[in-house]
Amino acid sequence: MNHCCSQRNRTGQLICPECGHTYPVVDRKTLLHQITFPQNLDLGDEDYAFCAGKDCSAGYFSESRQIPKTSLRAFQPGCDEMLCYCFDISVSTYRTALSEGTAKLIREFVIQNTKKDLCVCMTRNPSGRCCLADFKRMEHDHDH
Repeated sequence: MNHCCSQRNRTGQLICPECGHTYPVVDRKTLLHQITFPQNLDLGDEDYAFCAGKDCSAGYFSESRQIPKTSLRAFQPGCDEMLCYCFDISVSTYRTALSEGTAKLIREFVIQNTKKDLCVCMTRNPSGRCCLADFKRMEHDHDH
């Protein structure tokens, strides 16, 4: 789809021009820390959202611009798919821990450090959001 097709829905979120899913706007700090140089030089004043769609090549998008996932730090060659960006826990690591029955230790570590405000979700996670719900989602998927 064309970049100009990005739209806002009624809740102030943006609709990805490539996959059509709706995502919340991310903080400017998140953008600046996630987009690689030189793409991070000229973002303008527009709001951007992060497309979490695994099959979508859009990373961040605004109403007039799209920045591909290949221009984001978290999606550089050799990077594992991450579950927790703050404490470097990959999806595969947690999946193994679920199978081995050790996942609770990892989840509790993340919860405790998040409660102590030692996480940096806004800068490390491309979505700018906390990953704790993603742990629950993986656990639910593993149990079913």
